[in-house]
Amino acid sequence: MIVNILFYVFGAVLVASALGVITARNPVHCALFLVLAFMNSAVIWLLLGAEFLALTLVVVCVGAVMVLWLFVVMMMDIDVEKLRQGFTRYAPFGALVALLVVGQIGIVVWVRRLGLTGTPAAVARPAGYSNTAELGHLLYTQYLYPFEVAAVILLVAIVAAITLTMRKRPGQKLQDVGKQVAVRARDRVRIVKMDAEGGR
Repeated sequence: MIVNILFYVFGAVLVASALGVITARNPVHCALFLVLAFMNSAVIWLLLGAEFLALTLVVVCVGAVMVLWLFVVMMMDIDVEKLRQGFTRYAPFGALVALLVVGQIGIVVWVRRLGLTGTPAAVARPAGYSNTAELGHLLYTQYLYPFEVAAVILLVAIVAAITLTMRKRPGQKLQDVGKQVAVRARDRVRIVKMDAEGGR
């Protein structure tokens, strides 16, 4: 009963934080909402007993938020110096998000210590059973094609993000590979003949 209540609470916070990502105007708030959404997803995975997925979500997705923030700064021409000067304005909001994350993790640990289980085990597993190995087996056999499609989509997204950041800006020096290849040696190097000086 408690686990079901926690699931709905974390799910509601996840939906609210996801809506905050797409509705907040401030990019800093969007990044913090995204961190909160990832952490809530990880907590739900912990409640379901999928520790590997939860840790992967935290390490990969929450770590990738910094890269996402970098792309936001590059594409939106945000004045970083001005943003650093007003950093204290975002401290209360960041502290609130951090407290929510810590509180959710603490609740999950507390529920585990009480001996409550989220879902009854359908099949008894041996002592050496690894859900990570089972997940890898399913991912690279039954779900291989969806996995490769997701990889291609991510590759296209990376290329698109790099293309957007490489637009022309005032004062920016860009490399023109075509002009570099078309350059001839005699146009760049001039050999000057000089008379040899006599020895003393």
